[in-house]
Amino acid sequence: MQGDLDSRSSEEIATTVREELARLRRSRQWLADAAGLSISTLEKALSGRRPFTLATVVRLEEALGRPLRGGAAPRLSSEPPILAPAELGAYARAGVSWLEGDYLTLRPSFNNPGAIYAYRLLIEWNTDCHCLTFQESARLDAAFTQAGRVSFPHLSGHIYLVTQESGQYRVAILGRPTISGELNGILTTLIVGEGSQLVPAATPLALVPCRQDIEPEFGLIEPGHVAYEDYRARLGRIVAGGFARLIG
Repeated sequence: MQGDLDSRSSEEIATTVREELARLRRSRQWLADAAGLSISTLEKALSGRRPFTLATVVRLEEALGRPLRGGAAPRLSSEPPILAPAELGAYARAGVSWLEGDYLTLRPSFNNPGAIYAYRLLIEWNTDCHCLTFQESARLDAAFTQAGRVSFPHLSGHIYLVTQESGQYRVAILGRPTISGELNGILTTLIVGEGSQLVPAATPLALVPCRQDIEPEFGLIEPGHVAYEDYRARLGRIVAGGFARLIG
């Protein structure tokens, strides 16, 4: 097949990859996720049941932060590839680059029953903390705009948007993207209850990738608004489609 490496080159690369995983104390699942490959594809290549393709090797090199091709095995770096902190999932940028971008963020309004609150959220790689970070904008209540770090542990495969301030946490838990790139899950936060007392609350949350050809509607989206039915349907699919459960 065009693009496949010969058996000798594939065997040499497989050996190097296994040694590198042992040196880094990382699993094959971690490497598959970091390189954007299926674990089945990686396992077959490492076991010799399928030759490596050039495209696969390039992805592995980006994830491991070192070359795998070219004659004698290159000198191993004394430093591991740049990864997010372990408490965020120890992911490599190459494995999560698909997550970067602008999103239309939707959730039910806390103060206006039946209405939907829509704002913008940007996810991007932060070179200072070596991890993905997020930043909200276009919120009507600008004083409550959130920013934080993105956790992506391989164990659960879920995505966590975490805001931490003075020991207080606000967390969104999102599942894997749909075929159209949407992220669906639940937001847990504090809202104002009786007597201005803050109480815990959880609500469905949807992140929809922004498209350059369509300007999304932000703000308080109430019944009768041109975007209301679309936004309501997206939020309705979160529980109905099994992306999350609200128990009780």
